[in-house]
Amino acid sequence: MAKKIRELIQELVEAGFYEIKGTGKGSHRKYTHALYPGAVTISGKSGEDSKLYQEKQVRQAIEEVDK
Repeated sequence: MAKKIRELIQELVEAGFYEIKGTGKGSHRKYTHALYPGAVTISGKSGEDSKLYQEKQVRQAIEEVDK
């Protein structure tokens, strides 16, 4: 079963990511971390199911900062 968008955001925040305010349009939100080059973009409303590529991107970003 797919995770909800809010679950992905919660995982990012717990890993130390923070939202870059004013950069996303509509339902797009960007999250960055001091140890992560670039940003992770999450699209969709918080109650929607996430896409597999979104889950993969979040997982890879968290693994990158945990090294």
